[in-house]
Parts: sequence; C-alpha cells; structure tokens
Amino acid sequence: MKLTQTYETLALDEPAEHVLRITLNRPEVSNAMNTQMGLDMLAVWDSLCNDPGLYRCVILTGAGEKAFCAGGDLKQRNGMTDAQWQAQHLIFERGVRAMKECPIPIIGAINGAAYGGGCEFALACDFAYASTTARFALTEVTLGIMPGAGGTQNMPRAVGIKRAKEVLLTGLPFTAQQGLEWGMLNKVCEPAALQAEVLATAQRIAGNAPLSTRQIKHSVNTGMQMDLASALLFEIEAYNRLPPTEDRREGVAAFNEKRKPVFKGC
Repeated sequence: MKLTQTYETLALDEPAEHVLRITLNRPEVSNAMNTQMGLDMLAVWDSLCNDPGLYRCVILTGAGEKAFCAGGDLKQRNGMTDAQWQAQHLIFERGVRAMKECPIPIIGAINGAAYGGGCEFALACDFAYASTTARFALTEVTLGIMPGAGGTQNMPRAVGIKRAKEVLLTGLPFTAQQGLEWGMLNKVCEPAALQAEVLATAQRIAGNAPLSTRQIKHSVNTGMQMDLASALLFEIEAYNRLPPTEDRREGVAAFNEKRKPVFKGC
C-alpha cells in the first residue's frame, strides 16, 4: 500500500499493480459528504498531486450497491450558521480543485445514485463508467442553493450548454443510459460487471508510460481552455518533454524486440 494513512470516511485499496481505488465509505448515509469526508478527500488528492509517481491510475467509487454519493450530508448541515456552511463548503471546493489538478488519470466507477456533490464528483473524473442502476441529478436548485463544486462548469462541458441548463435548472434526475447518450458517461455496465470493467480499463492505462499519460491529461485539460493555435503550441511543449525519457527509449526498444515494455516513469 503506497498511501498508508487510514481515513475515517474513505477506504483505499490497490486492486491491481499501480492502480489505487478510492471508495467513498459512508454507506449507512448513501456515502453523503460530511466535513470529515471533505477533509479526507482533500488529503488524498493533495498526496497524489504532491507525488504523482505513487500510482498510474485512480478509480473513484462508492461503498455498497445503493449509492455512489448522495451529495452533501444535509443532516449535518441542518442548523449550521452561514459561516459554518461556507467554511465546510470551502473544504469541498478545495477537494474538487485538488482532484481536478491531480495529474494521474481518474476513472469514476459510479455504482449507484450520484446526486448533488456526488454528481459533481462524477463530472470531475477524467471519464466514468456507471452501473445500469445509477441515477444522476444536480438537485441544489431545489434546496435554495446552486452547484458549487464544478457542476455549472463541468456539466455543460460534458453534455452541452442547453442540456446542462435543463439539468441544472430543473434539478430532475436522469438515468445512466441518458448520461451515456448525452456524453457524460463512457460506458454503462451491469452492476455485477462494473468494477471489473473499470479495473480492466485502469490496468490498460497503468500499463502505458506514466509520463505519457500524465502529459496527455495535462495537454487536454490545459489546451481545452485555449484557442486552437495556442493549444497546438502547448501540445508540442508537452510532447517535447517525452523524447528524452527512459520510457520513450524503452517503448521503442520493446516494439522492435517484440516484447511488452517495462515502463518506470522516468
């Protein structure tokens, strides 16, 4: 186990070499986010940002079969002062920012309901597979607030502006199949097959050159915020970091020697 710290609200395991699985672990409350989960998530993502060589792919999922994450824990929030609410939300904001900044590819394994902040977690993954039983919603508008962990930005980038406005302004739920058709999800799986499907993809990514996967993610994320001409220049800057690496030499040698490359991340 490379991340050896234990967390009150998260379960960490390594289902395959170079792969970390983070499980939101409050199944008794549908994995709802309380302050401690926010702190735990922030700590994990900060650790991965600070040392991206720890793993080559990360899976984010929820405990149990009912829910991925039901959003903010409204029982804990009941009776909070405005200042307490905003202080808690700042922890959530920082956690999502750290997740988005994580250079390691992140796959969502959405095993059940992903409402509110849970939907925002799914959107913050690099891509996601979901169970056929999963349901999604950004319900904040029905509570007198609005998404504040990337929902109003990541949803339109995933499904388009008009579809996102409908989801955001109505607060109505949608199915995994709809999420697939709209472009939010990459694959919908039977519940029993979800974890194996995600793990197979994670292992495929983890078997590739880790410097390459991190540079690809960096190039896509940064380039999408630029005009095309600037993004193409940025892509070349990212590319030029790779030819001098040992992994590039190993990849070419393995191809010519007709063997599987052994990448070391250097």
